[in-house]
Formats: sequence, C-alpha cells, structure tokens
Amino acid sequence: MACYEAVIGLEVHARLLTRTKAFCSCSSNFGDAPNTNTCPVCLALPGALPVLNKKALELALRASLAIHCQIQPLSRFARKNYFYPDLPKGYQISMYELPLAAGGWLEIEAEGTGKRIGITRLHMEDDAGKSLHEGFPDSDRWSYIDFNRCGAPLIEIVSEPDLRTPAEAYAYLTTLKQILEYTEVSDCNMEEGSLRCDANVSVRLRGAPKFGTKAEVKNLNSFRYLAHALEHEIERQIGVIEAGGSVAQETRLWNVAAGRTEVMRSKEFAHDYRYFPDPDLLPVSLSAARVEEVRRSMPELPGDKAARFLRDYRITPYDAGVLTSTRALAGYFEAAVQAAAPAKAAANWIITELLGRLNDAEKEIADSPLSPAALAGLLGKIERGEITAASGKKVFARMFETGKSAEEIAAAEGFTSIKDAGAIEKIAREVVAKSPENAAKYRAGNEGVFKFFIGQVMRETRGQADPQAVQEILKRVLGES
Repeated sequence: MACYEAVIGLEVHARLLTRTKAFCSCSSNFGDAPNTNTCPVCLALPGALPVLNKKALELALRASLAIHCQIQPLSRFARKNYFYPDLPKGYQISMYELPLAAGGWLEIEAEGTGKRIGITRLHMEDDAGKSLHEGFPDSDRWSYIDFNRCGAPLIEIVSEPDLRTPAEAYAYLTTLKQILEYTEVSDCNMEEGSLRCDANVSVRLRGAPKFGTKAEVKNLNSFRYLAHALEHEIERQIGVIEAGGSVAQETRLWNVAAGRTEVMRSKEFAHDYRYFPDPDLLPVSLSAARVEEVRRSMPELPGDKAARFLRDYRITPYDAGVLTSTRALAGYFEAAVQAAAPAKAAANWIITELLGRLNDAEKEIADSPLSPAALAGLLGKIERGEITAASGKKVFARMFETGKSAEEIAAAEGFTSIKDAGAIEKIAREVVAKSPENAAKYRAGNEGVFKFFIGQVMRETRGQADPQAVQEILKRVLGES
C-alpha cells in the first residue's frame, strides 16, 4: 500500500468576550430568551447603520499579537453575500482582501516533538443567528430562528496547511484555545459555540510536491470530534484513491452518531460571495502607538509563564506545563508560593491532591474550598515537622471538606506530629516484640523487613510519629540482641 500523508489546515472562529455585539449596543450574552437581544442594526432594518465595537477591536488586536501576527496598518470590512434564513442582512460583515493581521505562528507539542505552525491571517466578522430544527411541537414541519447571536463579534484565525496528523491538529487547537483564554479574548466555550472549528483536509503521496484535492469538514464542536473526524476523513480519502477514484472538492459534515463524515454540498467551484467593501463602515486605520498600547496591556502568555516557573521555582517541565495550563491555576500556584509555600511541594500537592479532588467534585480551581494561603499553611506545618506528610493528606482532605485551616483541624482532631522519643520507643519495642520472626530476619541481615517495622509503628501512631525519629529508634531497638 502506498504511503500517504495528510495535509490539514484549520479555520477557527472565536467569539470575542464583549458585553455587546460587534456593530450595535445589543447584549451578546449567551442563553437569554430568544430574540430579546436584537435591534434595527442586527436585524438589518432600513436606515440602521453599524458602528464598530471598540472593545471587540482591542480584543482582536490582543489575539493577533498573542499569535505573533503582523497587524496591518489599514484593514477594511467587506460584505460577504449569501442567503440563509438566520442571516437577516443577506450578507455577513467580514474582512476580505485587507484583514486585520497576517503572517503569524504558533509553537505546538505533538507526538513528542515540537513544531511551528504558520497562521495565514486573523480577521474580524460578525456572527449569524441560530436556526433551531428541533425541540418544538411542529419541528417536523418548521424551523425556528433565534436572532440573539446575530451580530456577535467573532475573529477567524486561518492556519497554513502545516498540520500533518490529527494529533497535531488537536495540539494546535488546544494551544490556540489556551492563548485565547489567557488573554481573555474569548471564553472558548465550545458547548455555547464560542469556539468553532472547520478543517480543510487532503491527502497526497508522502514527499509529493503538490497538495491533493481538499474537502472541508464542518461541525467540529469538540476536541474529541476534531480528532475523530480527521482520522475518518483521512482514511476515507486514501480509500477513494486506492480504489482508483478521485477525491471530490466538497464540504462535509461530521455525523457524530454515525462516526463518519457526510457530504453537505459540492464545492467543485469556489463559491462566489461577491465581496465588496462595506460602504457603511470606515476602514480600520491603526497607528504604531495604538498597537504598542495594546501590546503593553498583554498578560504573560502561557509559554513565557512556564519558562519563568522553570527558572524561578525550579519545578519540573511537566509540573510547569500543568500549572500553566490555565491562567487561574497558574495564579493559584503563585499565590501559594507568595504565602510562603515551598514551590516544589506546592506544585506536587496542587497537581496530585488538589486537582484530583476538584475533578472528582466537578469544580474548577476558582471554586476551590482551599485558598492558596490555606494550602501554604498546611505545607508549612509539614515542612516544620509539626505534622507528618501522611497526616498532612488526612488534614488536607478535612480542609477540602470543611474549609477549615490546617491549624484548626490538626489541633481539634489530634494530627499533631509525635516527636517524643520516649513515646515512640515504647511503641517501637511493642511492635518488635509482636514480630520476633521478622526481628530475627533483620538481625540475620535481611534489611528488607525494616520497612515492615516502620509501617507498623506508623500505623500504631496513626501516621503521626516523626518518620526520621521512627527510623533511628527502630534501628537502635532492633540492633539490641
């Protein structure tokens, strides 16, 4: 069988995190009653004129800088003409020959290697309304339209065809989502349609200079569906070629239930959208000073933050990657360190204990019952030897359940570390006396049973005995003939 490779490019639409729509003052809030957030502008009533949302432009500029695009000094809105029931104007306001930004890139990590993915352009546009085809008594005969989404501000980010595998596409979209969330450009909620993705896919013989015929795959509204759809489409196209056929240029939909892509419409010829400059909107002219102002307001990006965590806190690359996966999690970690938590211990406890419990409770880091200062208090007690690491986990669990401090729980529930050498020696002698056979093995040179005695002493002290003291005392007691 011939060796093929896929060529993949993604078109990602992200809804901008503004209170109002792109060209009018209607609320862009998701989930409001249908058709309540509308006005003459977004409904395209005669005489209504659009005005660009200043905040939307600022967020689009922030996104452009975050993905290393060159912001154009002059960009222009155009009318993209097509008919659809949820598009009241009969056209979409978008950008065509003069986009807001171009020529960017993103670094991704996929399948154990790093790779730079080119970004062709970023442009602004407004969203269409929403057609509702089910959920009503007469949905078998009628479709309903909700215009609340109509006019919501979007950016479209178009990648170069640099992706070669579904894993790379997944990593690219994950990285892009993380950046858009970090910069507070979009909440990227795929369930609410704030992040949508279409993929252009073709296959060719590995090393061939020309691309194959591409198909556009739509309806990729989750990361899992993106990977599954690409895997299926690549296999489908290879199968067509191997059978002696030709791949058709067409738009396909991902059928979630059937687990396959299906034809939506033919694209034998490029659709003529009859773009022309929107006469109701002025060109967007940006000075270097305006761009620099946005650049200065940019937050630290995840890659830069991870590098700083490695340098300043001496944690592992894995821990740095996990802790910077979201801006809120990174903030929690740094707040704990600033509250005097040892950095390596804080990283370990957040990743292994806190995130696990939050996941089980279906909570986000922002909803954690443990504040960063509370976690720092617990880790401080462990570091000072006031409670053992084993007891610390029990205290942590109680803190998560009750919201109380480590000090309160340790004092009230008897988790204070036992350091009294006499008390530990008494328990150690009792443990050794109960296991004369294991004591004999140890004295005969079998040091492996030493862990057994440590475990027994720690069990008898409910994990509260100082581990170092336990080891020293047990060695002395077992060394007696």
